[in-house]
Amino acid sequence: MPPSREKFATQVDTNILSTVRLLAHKEGRQLQALVDEALADLIEKHKNARPRNHVMAAYLASHEKYGDLYKKLAE
Repeated sequence: MPPSREKFATQVDTNILSTVRLLAHKEGRQLQALVDEALADLIEKHKNARPRNHVMAAYLASHEKYGDLYKKLAE
């Protein structure tokens, strides 16, 4: 079963849209396929941009213990 689709309207920089249209043509793909791919990549990028909980906990513990040293090193 194909995913459901929804139409939406937006505005895009003329140069970007021209380049994406050219890319779609060169790859023999529809423009909407490239837009889907770009939006999926953006979502994935933002999902992965968040620090993991254990990494943040280690950072905060380190900063609590060595905060003064970090300030001195930054000077």
